[in-house]
Amino acid sequence: MHIVITGGAGFIGARLARTLLQRGTLAPAGGTAQPVTRITLVDRAPAPADLAADPHIVAATGDLNAQLADPAAAFWSQADVVFHLAAAVSGECEADFDLGMRSNFAATHALLERLRAAGTTPVVVFSSSLAVFGDSPAQPLPPVIGDDTLPTPQTSYGIQKFIGEQLVADYTRKGFVHGRSVRLMTVSVRPGRPNGAASSFFSGMVREPLAGVRAPCPVPDDTPVALASPARTIEGILRAAEASDADWGARTALNLPSLSTTVGEMAAALGRVAGPEALDLLDRTPDPAIMRIVKTWPGRFETPRARALGLGSDTSFDDVIRDYVRENPDAVKLAIRA
Repeated sequence: MHIVITGGAGFIGARLARTLLQRGTLAPAGGTAQPVTRITLVDRAPAPADLAADPHIVAATGDLNAQLADPAAAFWSQADVVFHLAAAVSGECEADFDLGMRSNFAATHALLERLRAAGTTPVVVFSSSLAVFGDSPAQPLPPVIGDDTLPTPQTSYGIQKFIGEQLVADYTRKGFVHGRSVRLMTVSVRPGRPNGAASSFFSGMVREPLAGVRAPCPVPDDTPVALASPARTIEGILRAAEASDADWGARTALNLPSLSTTVGEMAAALGRVAGPEALDLLDRTPDPAIMRIVKTWPGRFETPRARALGLGSDTSFDDVIRDYVRENPDAVKLAIRA
């Protein structure tokens, strides 16, 4: 089986690739489990060293739109499963409208057109976002987002992701691809460096203090957060690829389960795991630009459709932090409490 991951050198893409290599098989759309023989990672950045050294990995390095327009890029027509994770993130899209439209709308459309032209009907898993739900005075969100809540995005990023969902649904309806869209929650804790996402601080407020570095926490303590650990996020993406049509149900996007918490509760968990010195490293200077984006996002979901697929949420942010510490020991400088 040949799998393509766009954004494959990023954190989620690389973790997905490592998980697939460890598993060794994938059962697309409820079919028979097949051995993973090749994974093509498409990204502007080079593949991480461990993946680049694996004989099952092929790196296609360069601009995604250019790769999609290149007739010599044969891997598109050879793909059995495509995980489309590549995107410009929320803060970038608000700052640069053209970047968001090119990276999120145009690239998704070009990908679906390339796969349509191939005529191979691969499984396509599209990573959408909770940002398709946005609160506004004219159309306030309900207190709890359900599986049938109407998306009302309030940012360019959210709108572009919602457009992507609809494109995937229609190309699936027409039989061009076997599409599944999953709405990712805020992923925390991500290792590595901050990115341009408005949600980046949800990881940075934990990751940087654990490394002994000061970090921004630019929103009030009562800001609600619907989050998922990296492990739960990968579980949701893979389940979408493997669910049968009968189990998956409607072509609409799937809300993945989330842990409902607040920024204050996240900080308290950090203090319990790493002590008061970690909390002393949080810079509580407000950032109105970040708050304008984050305050429109929902903080509580009910996800019976995802739970019927066997997916669950994290139960404790303390445990999420401890998982990060266990997986990234070299990035932790503070003493961790038992």
